[in-house]
Amino acid sequence: MAAVGEGTPSSRGPRRDPPRRPPRDGYGVYVYPNSFFRYEGEWKGGRKHGHGKLLFKDGSYYEGAFVDGEITGEGRRHWAWSGDTFSGQFVLGEPQGHGVMEYKAGGCYEGEVSHGMREGRGFLVDRDGQVYQGSFHDNKRHGPGQMLFKNGDKYDGDWVRDQRQGHGVLRRTDGSTYEGQWHSDVFSGLGSMAHCSGVTYYGLWINGHPAEQATRIAILGPEVMEVAQGSPFSVNVQLLQDHGEIAKSESGRVLQISAGVRYVQLSAYSEVSFFKVDGDNQETLIQTPFGFECIPYPVSSPAAGAPGPRAAKTGAEADVPLPRRDLELDLGALCGQEGTPGGLLAGGHTPHCPGACRRVDQGCAEFTDVLLGPPPPGYHPFLFLDSLHKKAGSRSRGGLYPGGTPPTAQEPPGGSRPEGSATEEQPAAAYPGEYVLMIHDVTTPPFLGRTLPPAFKHLRVVAKRADRPPHVLEEGPEASSGWQAHGCTPEPPAPR
Repeated sequence: MAAVGEGTPSSRGPRRDPPRRPPRDGYGVYVYPNSFFRYEGEWKGGRKHGHGKLLFKDGSYYEGAFVDGEITGEGRRHWAWSGDTFSGQFVLGEPQGHGVMEYKAGGCYEGEVSHGMREGRGFLVDRDGQVYQGSFHDNKRHGPGQMLFKNGDKYDGDWVRDQRQGHGVLRRTDGSTYEGQWHSDVFSGLGSMAHCSGVTYYGLWINGHPAEQATRIAILGPEVMEVAQGSPFSVNVQLLQDHGEIAKSESGRVLQISAGVRYVQLSAYSEVSFFKVDGDNQETLIQTPFGFECIPYPVSSPAAGAPGPRAAKTGAEADVPLPRRDLELDLGALCGQEGTPGGLLAGGHTPHCPGACRRVDQGCAEFTDVLLGPPPPGYHPFLFLDSLHKKAGSRSRGGLYPGGTPPTAQEPPGGSRPEGSATEEQPAAAYPGEYVLMIHDVTTPPFLGRTLPPAFKHLRVVAKRADRPPHVLEEGPEASSGWQAHGCTPEPPAPR
């Protein structure tokens, strides 16, 4: 049975035809034995030669020039697995020379390629729309090149493996410019920045940050500055680094000067301070590092567009002297004149020192001819007159006012005034007492996104020796427990 079975057709496998040979010359179609490739095109000597199209079973294809059976010359290659397409020059099946690569994820590249990678000069648009024109190596931006980022920033300089490194210039859309050294895509080394706020910095940069940048503001001078009443003075300011050195590498930061008067409440009278503030002009208390609070007070500086001390004095002298009032004098009508420092707070809606700013030059700034003006509208100082003090003392031993409540700023009907009232001259400047100067960093926009913390200076205004103080307390128990002579911001009495 074995012999019979050997000769039967059923014992043999299926018969295979010999592979079909590719066309010899001319145009023809050939399917390779593994059925993965299929070629349609020109032949020469049994090889693909001329123009043709090679199709792959996964959907990829090449269409273009062939030389002696190899993909060489101009053509178009599409990769199904990535969706990318290259049109340009090929050598032995690989993109080589000049061409255009279109990416399925978005963007395209036009320029020189080698072994299928970007190499040499080229123009790249990525999927985010960012544009780079310059040198490439190993498929990365490498060498000199220009980049337009999606946020509008422009960079022109050196690149190393897709990162800005070496020397370069960055121009931001906000107007800021940096020129200098780069490392790992950030400012690093010597460089200069012209910020859109007007601040300039030239010096060392580390990991994208100025190594010698200012971190705080310092007001020079003694711990407590003393100035004569009505006299202008100067304020010198420095920007300091963390270790206390002057930030000389930085210029252009905008500093604004403002002031406050010490806020004091007397335990005998609720809600009473040196200045009684109208309800519509209530000011937020300002915390100071000196152990007390203050309320805003106007300060003027001629260079900032406000009148100088001479102009302020002239405007004050031209007004009518203050009328006599019950225990407190309303200065609002006289201090709210336009063109006087007191008018800066009219209505309580404008800044306390509009435009009183200076730009820093190499870490230093100076405010000259600074003057504390008269109390602004809505600020009513309490002035205690000798005769009224005597009458109050005769009526109540417990304090200056019967029942412990001070009278209001309104004048009694009919214009009547108590006997003993005196006519006070209009104040042309701040009363003697304790004040606070404040320097704020108002650079806009903030330099590198950071605003320096404000600086404070304790200021004491003292009466000129030749001047007689506008109000003097009579010596006695009540006087010692109330206001200090010549002072506008007395300390509260010690608790009993």
